[in-house]
Amino acid sequence: MQNLLDLDMAGLKAWLAQIGEKPFRANQLLRWIYSRGESDFSAMTDLARTFREKLPEVAEIRLPKVVSDKISDDGTRKFLMDVGASNLIETVFIPEADRGTLCVSTQVGCALDCSFCSTGKQGFNRNLTTAEIIGQLWLANKALGFDPAGERIISNVVIMGMGEPLANFDALVPALNLMLDDHAYGLSRRRVTVSTSGIVSAMDRLREACPTALAVSLHAPNDALRDVLVPINQKYPLSELMAACKRYLENAPRDFITFEYVMLDGVNDNPAQARELVTLITRAKFRCKFNLIPFNPFPGSPYRRSSRERISAFANVLIGAGFVTTVRKTRGDDIDAACGQLAGQVQDKTRRVERLRIEEVRA
Repeated sequence: MQNLLDLDMAGLKAWLAQIGEKPFRANQLLRWIYSRGESDFSAMTDLARTFREKLPEVAEIRLPKVVSDKISDDGTRKFLMDVGASNLIETVFIPEADRGTLCVSTQVGCALDCSFCSTGKQGFNRNLTTAEIIGQLWLANKALGFDPAGERIISNVVIMGMGEPLANFDALVPALNLMLDDHAYGLSRRRVTVSTSGIVSAMDRLREACPTALAVSLHAPNDALRDVLVPINQKYPLSELMAACKRYLENAPRDFITFEYVMLDGVNDNPAQARELVTLITRAKFRCKFNLIPFNPFPGSPYRRSSRERISAFANVLIGAGFVTTVRKTRGDDIDAACGQLAGQVQDKTRRVERLRIEEVRA
């Protein structure tokens, strides 16, 4: 039984050919499933009756199950979704005056183990399927009162939830295609942002396959510190990452890279480190903007949030050097929906947590 949410336009046309149907049916199906938010084949009234009757025998629209739906005091909304086998993921909607942004997950947990991130500390189980990625947008649209004839509630999508998106490349790209397809959600490439911790080889693949806006989790101005905060840096050091960012801009819909930088008190937040960042990017010779993120604490974390004064001093160095710099407003922290807090409930099949405890005892 084919889950149609796993197929973008190209995949849907190939599947239709296999079952003896014309390729134009793909356009019809995409409009019904995504533009109109319909999951009942019998309600897809402009499909031929014989095709409508055939669909339930060969296909389904299978979505994650919403387990809980919490709304923060600031309007941020966090959906907890079950993707089977007791695996839970989290999706967050952030309303603002000029946009509505959905933060989407791509993995159950995360294998990269960034030291300041709650998700990474939960371990890793598996990649999400394309259906489970795009299904988050489908379900959020429904929950938010999606009206295909009205104004779009979700105007932006950021692939910044649980997991490292580029570590799930093959499922991510079809989901991106559906977000961008005019027959599906029809979002602009500038309004879909993929975040990565810096998997250089996959950044190059994304540049060719489906370039969207790109955000890079930087968090440190030098390799020594980044090796600790973002361990993937040990494989792809800053020199390689900066070169990949410059290559990505050749095909990107925006002419800059966004660098995410979590502000950790006494770790990466002093003016000298800000000046190191300025030198790093100046030498790399490409446009960027900085998004400074006040650290969002979670139980067991060794870090503290930088003070407002330290964040301001750090930002002023970057601004003084000519870089567009923003400080992210903390949203949804009362429901653990803020950046770095998404954890869900993950069966740690990597046994990372157990292994780390053994290593700590030995140390």
